[in-house]
Amino acid sequence: MAKQRILYVSPEIAPYLPASEIAQLGRDLPVAMHGKKYEVRTFMPNFGNVNERRNQLHEVIRLSGINIPIKDADHPLIIKVASMQPSRIQVYFIDNDDYFQKLEDDVDNVGTNRPDNDERVIFFSRGTVDTARKLRWEPDILHTSGWIAALVPLYVKKVFSDGVSFNGTKIVYSLLDETPADAIDPEFLKKLSEDGIKGNDLKDFLDLPANTNLLHKIGIANSDAVIFNNRTPDPELVEYVEKLGMPVLSLNPEEDNSDKYHQFYQSLLGNEA
Repeated sequence: MAKQRILYVSPEIAPYLPASEIAQLGRDLPVAMHGKKYEVRTFMPNFGNVNERRNQLHEVIRLSGINIPIKDADHPLIIKVASMQPSRIQVYFIDNDDYFQKLEDDVDNVGTNRPDNDERVIFFSRGTVDTARKLRWEPDILHTSGWIAALVPLYVKKVFSDGVSFNGTKIVYSLLDETPADAIDPEFLKKLSEDGIKGNDLKDFLDLPANTNLLHKIGIANSDAVIFNNRTPDPELVEYVEKLGMPVLSLNPEEDNSDKYHQFYQSLLGNEA
């Protein structure tokens, strides 16, 4: 029997970024599932404070080179890869000089204070899905975490739903104890509509405030299940998930939850763990 596959999309992964709870989870969860005999690959943004030389990142020419149009500009997509040690799990880095180079006024690893975070989310999410399709590596589970990856489910379900990729893939959306984006451009949904997202797929979000919870709600609405991996879940998002009637897993991020993740994945795939 072929091994089941999990594709993780994370905002931070140790040791590529300075130590944090989120970065450690980005490493520990894929490693734990690899230990449970899943095939695992991961994606993250190539933030400017990733030390490419020390971590032996190298560009994958065959995956790089396309332009992602946002608003009135084309932004080149650059893909780099490294191997997590000692598991040798492949980590793919989504890169672009406009969106992911470190700025002097960044307040954290992610740059939550940047005014263009909506465009960074669009670029990272679309770049991730486009690259995953090119890999021709079909995951059974696509597990996205954090607001930087909030649009990955939308692109899978609404833009790349051509039957070529992600057939039968279950999408899991995780909410973390992370700093929200300072601001989201009110023109955000318009930018999405210019990127091939149909108006009917955005109509439920038109009257919502342009903030991080808007990103989360779009991610949740296009996923198959939700994980609250945070100490104090946002009541607004809890209510939203309950309204949609989705499978939910609530976790304490201070515990080792690897068995619970495994059991949750198997329940979504219709198997007994």
